Amino acid sequence: MQRIATNLFGAWFQIGKQFPKETLDEIAKRVGFGECTHRGELRVAVESRLPLAAVLEGVTARDRAAALFSHLRVWDTEENCGVLLYVLLAEHRIEIVADRGIAHKVAPAEWDAITQHMRDEFAQGRFREAVLTGVDEAGALLARHFPSDGTPRTNELPDQPLLL
Repeated sequence: MQRIATNLFGAWFQIGKQFPKETLDEIAKRVGFGECTHRGELRVAVESRLPLAAVLEGVTARDRAAALFSHLRVWDTEENCGVLLYVLLAEHRIEIVADRGIAHKVAPAEWDAITQHMRDEFAQGRFREAVLTGVDEAGALLARHFPSDGTPRTNELPDQPLLL
């Protein structure tokens, strides 16, 4: 019942206030800047809430992130280097899904540290800072484990965050 109430009546409806155009543009700029330092492709998706049917079916934030990873084709990059940073506002959940090219190089604890730093920012009501922290730290992690080789590359995924 708690999940139903949270997704139906939580403050998820303020997504536009929490993520105005200026913030979305800044996130996109940081994603693009980070991608100059590594061979990964980072995609950010922020979802206000899960549909009631999904909650009733038992869909978790991790399930939803995995589905979006597929739907947004984050898995479909040339080097299998896509990473989805997913935030479910209604349930205060953050999930990071990494493609196989990166997942075998980066320990789960490293992704967990990023989500914890983001949670700390969200807990203080700093939505902009929370996502920028995730983008910056994921970019640094990718630069360490999947560094750029200096050759120009095609941007395979949009840098602009997706609000759902």
